[in-house]
Amino acid sequence: MRDHPVNTVVLRRHLPGVVAVLLLLVVAREVWPYADVHQAEVGDGWTVSDVTMGLGGPTCLEWLDAAHLLVCDRDGGQVHLLSIGLVDGEWTVEDQVTWLDGLDRPHDVLVLNETALVSESGRLRSIALDAAGPLVPPSGPWSVLIDDVPTGNHQPNAINVLPNGTAVWHVGSTCNVCSEADERNAALVWVNPEDGSHGVLASGVRNSFDGAWVPGVGYLFSDNGRDWDGDHPPEEVNLLVEGAAYGWPDDEPDTPVPPGTVGPVATWLPHSSLNGLAVRPATSSLPGGNATVYATVYGSWNSVVPVGHEIVRIDLAPSADGGWEGTTTSFATNLGTPLPIAFHPDGDLFYATFGGNGRLHVIQAE
Repeated sequence: MRDHPVNTVVLRRHLPGVVAVLLLLVVAREVWPYADVHQAEVGDGWTVSDVTMGLGGPTCLEWLDAAHLLVCDRDGGQVHLLSIGLVDGEWTVEDQVTWLDGLDRPHDVLVLNETALVSESGRLRSIALDAAGPLVPPSGPWSVLIDDVPTGNHQPNAINVLPNGTAVWHVGSTCNVCSEADERNAALVWVNPEDGSHGVLASGVRNSFDGAWVPGVGYLFSDNGRDWDGDHPPEEVNLLVEGAAYGWPDDEPDTPVPPGTVGPVATWLPHSSLNGLAVRPATSSLPGGNATVYATVYGSWNSVVPVGHEIVRIDLAPSADGGWEGTTTSFATNLGTPLPIAFHPDGDLFYATFGGNGRLHVIQAE
């Protein structure tokens, strides 16, 4: 068959442009999850508003009371205290102070009785609150409760508390898929907040960012699965069973829930990075019931089709086997990089975007 030199010349002529387009697509795929293009879309009856910015890399939102919010800044190594109020129906930051400083990539803070516990990179510390109360920045000294926890692909994330007073520390894996040398990695760790004694509460939890106690249901926690396995696995929302294993690193595509492990009660799109959890209070006008949880979905570089940049709603209901199962639906989209999330005591839903210099937003009824 005769060669076609004209076609060859055309191909060579356009090849640099094709390569450039492919490179741009690769770069866009890598950058997209971290972009903070905030063009929020939410259903009829609700609005999304900006509250403030300049919060660095927000990883936690914790209400001290109806007018004061703690915000962890992982990038700046600080915890900010914001005084917030409603002015003509709009949430406004009236004051902002540094509540804690000099931290190592803080991911969460738990105010418990007269103490604050802070989850940092590889360690958990506590500091006594000021005698005047939590609205006054603590001044030390620090107590190290847990130290030398290995970090790698992930680090310790949320620190929460169960109704019995036991703290739950979410510690991520050091890798994508591996056997961990330290049993505290890829686990939920129980902690005595007074003396730091601790142990593994649940294992096989690759990277759990947050958890929340749902009255009448139990402790719910997010868990982001392995990368590089195509459309496996979905991101998980799990119900805590003390001493149980949750599958990682043995959760292969053919055995998504390995024998002897506990499967999720709800899921979302693979590699979408479902992170922060917030239980819908009875005071909220947002849709749902007494067993509804809202979750942030950050987005991931490991997804061929862009996913994330949204908040989803998870409605829990009794399952046929006597447990619980959740229905997950998208609630708000095009949110940039949402990470921490928390309901205000009055029911409005606050969340912060990690990129774009750290912005605080609120979803409320129109």
